[in-house]
Amino acid sequence: MSLGDDNDGFGGSGQTRTRLPEGGTGDVYGGARRPPARSSRSLITVVGVVVLLIAAIAFANRGNGDDTETTGAAQGKATGSDAPTAATGVRPVTGKNAQIPTGFARDEQGAQSAAVNYSVPLGSADMFIANRRHEIVNSVYSPDAAAERGDDLDKVYSDKGFLARIGLREDGTAPSGLTFISRVIPVGSKTESYTRDRATVAVWYSSLFGMAGEGSKSPVSESWYTTTYQLQWVNGDWKVTDFDQKDGPVPVGRDQRASGAEEMADAVDKFGGFTYAR
Repeated sequence: MSLGDDNDGFGGSGQTRTRLPEGGTGDVYGGARRPPARSSRSLITVVGVVVLLIAAIAFANRGNGDDTETTGAAQGKATGSDAPTAATGVRPVTGKNAQIPTGFARDEQGAQSAAVNYSVPLGSADMFIANRRHEIVNSVYSPDAAAERGDDLDKVYSDKGFLARIGLREDGTAPSGLTFISRVIPVGSKTESYTRDRATVAVWYSSLFGMAGEGSKSPVSESWYTTTYQLQWVNGDWKVTDFDQKDGPVPVGRDQRASGAEEMADAVDKFGGFTYAR
């Protein structure tokens, strides 16, 4: 889906709040290089999702989703309008499901928060581990979307040939001595359309994907993408029903020396991923 007018900036009307995830070993919010954009419901479409984000299988989400729409400053400016990041008065998300924030406000800012928060686990290394993938899928997708795409996603993520090509074992873990990196770092979000029950939100982000460590054949690289999410208000929270991904916008790279395999692996082990809430 197009991002619309180029003059529309990413940022929306709310302030981005960043919170560290609680416990756990996996990066609740990692990032993965996003392969080809996905079209409809084909397996190839799902493969694009794999190296990127979006899984499915759902159970009703609980949280403090409030049916009451916020007003005034909390509601922000008109959909799609330029707006600097600024305080809105909307309380931060407090609920969690499988370590993923839940209970987003039923307003434009809440839809943006959901899209940004969901993009991180959907692009993380956890998506390659079966039990963790199912938890993410159950928490992020609407029941219908999850049921429709769940089996195909499992087939893709457990495909031996696919896992071998990116250097992972059959169970989705990295070989001894190597560190698998798949992280999404959101830069901004923008509302394309919004109603009380449905919203379309574009999330711009950078992605780190690859294997760090001596002997890696897939060194960690950075890519930039924009994924536009279709969201629906389901069981008191915003849930993903579909998405569309495209490359960029891509900034000009600076003349910096690339870090060695050991330094990169060490950084990933010591720097935890973030949970983003607008």
